[in-house]
Amino acid sequence: MLESLAKLYDRDIQKLSNEIDAYQNEGDLWLVKSEISNSAGNLCLHLIGNLNHYIGHQLGGTDFVRNRPLEFSNKNVPKAVLIEKIEATRAMLIKILPAISSETLVQRHTEEFYGGNDSNAFFLIHLLTHLNYHLGQINYHRRLIKLFRV
Repeated sequence: MLESLAKLYDRDIQKLSNEIDAYQNEGDLWLVKSEISNSAGNLCLHLIGNLNHYIGHQLGGTDFVRNRPLEFSNKNVPKAVLIEKIEATRAMLIKILPAISSETLVQRHTEEFYGGNDSNAFFLIHLLTHLNYHLGQINYHRRLIKLFRV
């Protein structure tokens, strides 16, 4: 199971990098319009923070310290910096996911999440679906912003 999850995380973190790189106008990463309340740049920062906190720090023991409010308030981070952060997150995932033991997978996850009764394996699946949810939002954001420019 862990091998499959690692493969899916790697595929989708690379998709995140590709989506961010596909923004032709760097300023568009930070645009919000109408009902779109989160920019692609902020969703990207949120995903980086989320993965580094839950997988890197909690399961891998890294020294990452999350600042969740900054993930949504930080603006105009250069696209190159976002991609560097994505690549660093990818490297962290490549290192940590295969090293998670079977014992750790079946242990309760450390966060109170839906009552705190779920395993680390469940939480890894949850984090992957969270990544994909926001990845889809970024894809739609990019295409909608492009339409607004026409």
